Amino acid sequence: MSDAAERTRLAQSDNDIYLALKGEEARQRAGLELIPSENYAFPEVLTLLGSAFTNKYSEGYPGRRYYGGQDYTDRIETLARDRARALFRAEHANVQPLSGSPMNQAVYLGLLEPGDTILAMDLSHGGHLTHGAPVSHMGRLFNFVRYKTDPATGAIDFDGLRKVARETKPKLVVCGYSSYPRDYDYADFKRVADEAGALTMADVSHIGGLIAANVMRNPLDAGFDVMTTTTHKSLRGPRGGLILCKEAFAKRIDASVFPGLQGGPHMNQVAAAATTFRLAAMPSFHDYAKAVLANAKALAAALTARQARLVTSGTDNHLMVIDTVASFGLDGAKAQEALDRVGLTTNKQVIPDDPNPPMRPSGLRLGTPAATARGMGVNEMEEIAAIIVETLTSGGDAVAEARLANRTRTLTARFPVPGL
Repeated sequence: MSDAAERTRLAQSDNDIYLALKGEEARQRAGLELIPSENYAFPEVLTLLGSAFTNKYSEGYPGRRYYGGQDYTDRIETLARDRARALFRAEHANVQPLSGSPMNQAVYLGLLEPGDTILAMDLSHGGHLTHGAPVSHMGRLFNFVRYKTDPATGAIDFDGLRKVARETKPKLVVCGYSSYPRDYDYADFKRVADEAGALTMADVSHIGGLIAANVMRNPLDAGFDVMTTTTHKSLRGPRGGLILCKEAFAKRIDASVFPGLQGGPHMNQVAAAATTFRLAAMPSFHDYAKAVLANAKALAAALTARQARLVTSGTDNHLMVIDTVASFGLDGAKAQEALDRVGLTTNKQVIPDDPNPPMRPSGLRLGTPAATARGMGVNEMEEIAAIIVETLTSGGDAVAEARLANRTRTLTARFPVPGL
């Protein structure tokens, strides 16, 4: 059935959902995604997510399934594992986690015992919910202790990290972030973990694609025991999780994913991940990843030149965080809402030791993977920075926002959304 025929059938069977789909496509075309954890999937990914693999139940692993009819599911999962290992220089890969949160949960539950101590980044300083936030189930099951950033520089306070590790003797040291604008020296983390007798885990969900393209450091090269990453974000694949580890931990990780934490994998997702890993190994993806970093630096410089105050004063990766209170006298929620009105999608974000609550934080997080996937370059980053700053200094003036929304539409019209 052609795409047009499929759409006609959807419109006839569920017009409410069809209209919502059309509306979302129009929103993505006319606006610009600047949330650093969002991206436009490869067109091949969209094809595979809607493929016949959606119909197949495949509990177990290749060669050891519980249901029959697994010739092609075994083939795609084996390809996905082999390609992931080669792409990230890993000894073992598990491609079945349904998303980033169960991916990390599977590592904790597979390698540790409830109540064990885990050292991870403080949520308000750039860590992730699954790194032990008190509201998460993992925060209730394990004893998370936290390291923070240096208030003066915004960089990780390694003296403080080492002090906490010596005092608490964690079983696992986790590094990784959702809003930290710098790269990590994984060797430093490894030394701290070795001193404490701890295992090492890097959650690189945000920068997995940049690591795959060899434009950012790979923690596995530094001897890390485990690395996790989502397969969307900077990898441009399906929403899913990937666990890479040393061979010594392979059986424990696999058993923790299935049957420990989840049942049958989503084979359409596994197929899409397999293709993603192949595409991420190509020279064109390396060029894309380099452009993501170049665009981030250009956007950060353009914002700074317009008096925006950035956490850590810049970026080494794909994202940056604006202190909107210090820069514009707006909390992050109001800044996000204003930018929504002009077609720029961002997200409110806490900043280190934020005095404001999470739903009205002091910061705004933005990044360049999606804009780069549309083909935008450093010249477009200058225009985006101008729209951002003019919006946030307009005082909510409707006429000014209408003019800025038109500038956004003029910009995005030149750069089609991949796959739409």
